[in-house]
Amino acid sequence: MSLVDPRTIVLLTGLLAGMLAMVLLILRRSYPPTVRGLGEWAAAVLLFFVTGPLFAVGGQATENLRISIANAVLMSGIYLSYVGTQRFFGVTPKLVQGWLLIAAVILVLAWFALVDYSYAVRLAITSALQTYLFCLHSWLVYRHGIHTFPRLMLTGVLVSAAALQVIRYSASLINPQMVGILDNTPIQVFYVTTYPFIMLLFIISTILLASERLREELERMSNHDPLTGLLNRRAFEEQTQREWARRKRQPQALSALAFDLDHFKSINDTYGHAIGDVVLVHTARVLRDMARETDIVARLGGEEFVTVMPGTTEDQASAVAERIRALLAGEPVMTPNGQSLRITTSIGLATANAGDVDIHAVLQRADKALYEAKKAGRNRVCLARRQL
Repeated sequence: MSLVDPRTIVLLTGLLAGMLAMVLLILRRSYPPTVRGLGEWAAAVLLFFVTGPLFAVGGQATENLRISIANAVLMSGIYLSYVGTQRFFGVTPKLVQGWLLIAAVILVLAWFALVDYSYAVRLAITSALQTYLFCLHSWLVYRHGIHTFPRLMLTGVLVSAAALQVIRYSASLINPQMVGILDNTPIQVFYVTTYPFIMLLFIISTILLASERLREELERMSNHDPLTGLLNRRAFEEQTQREWARRKRQPQALSALAFDLDHFKSINDTYGHAIGDVVLVHTARVLRDMARETDIVARLGGEEFVTVMPGTTEDQASAVAERIRALLAGEPVMTPNGQSLRITTSIGLATANAGDVDIHAVLQRADKALYEAKKAGRNRVCLARRQL
């Protein structure tokens, strides 16, 4: 006879879930709304907390009813944890189909607990549903890239949870004496002992995932302009320095474009800074859409933008610059109040040459070319001392 009491383990598991749910709720309140899924994860763990007393506390007379409710709560919690991970990765959950499946399973389980009692059938159904949900859950994490420790850990936990269900059901086929979750048989003791560790590791994984996402958000906030989403001056400086160091190891063409919106101050004075922000966001979108993955695009401040294009010759850069100029001049900016604004930009172009000691030399020539473009009448692309 085992010295481990399954009832005590189940109850302690529920209490542990309750404490960890509080941790997730605190994180949800303190983390930015861009870190999604914490609410569903916390709700799922709270449901796990409820299942402990339902399974472990009460007399024989109410056991079947308690088990029916406990199974309903447990299945709902497992599904909610999957929904939380979907929201975390930006996947829209199919809630109607999901909850209909859970409801159907709950009704079937209640039938075989309250009307036509059969532990074997209930075990088969719960094992099948949990295995299905855990496999779906692990596949979701896998599809979004296992390249960090929290994602690898979460995938391993979910695969282990699915494997545990398979082992438990397979053991029940070999040992038909199992008649309930609180049986003192070796496989049930193994199950109720292992499940808390899996739950604990799942919660730790989600906390690590949320922390990883928060770190990414903070890094993005420190490196990007909050209005346009382009790189800020500091991040631009770091990336261009790295690109210049790489170019010294592997020489190749490099061009820079300096942009300045024409008469932007008059837009702010006439329409207000809110409309000016709309113009800046529109300009940033055009520059981002026209850039390649290897290009470095930044907002340096005000209406000043810059693009550094590795592997781009002067002719190629001038063609890109002209397309950007024409696109900005030809596509009106639609404001929230329905106004249509026409904007233009002056662009200075410079290409790296053998005499440049650093990226700043290229950028200074691009700025000089930008000044020439504005001096020559604006809404044009200029190379230093030469109009394109």
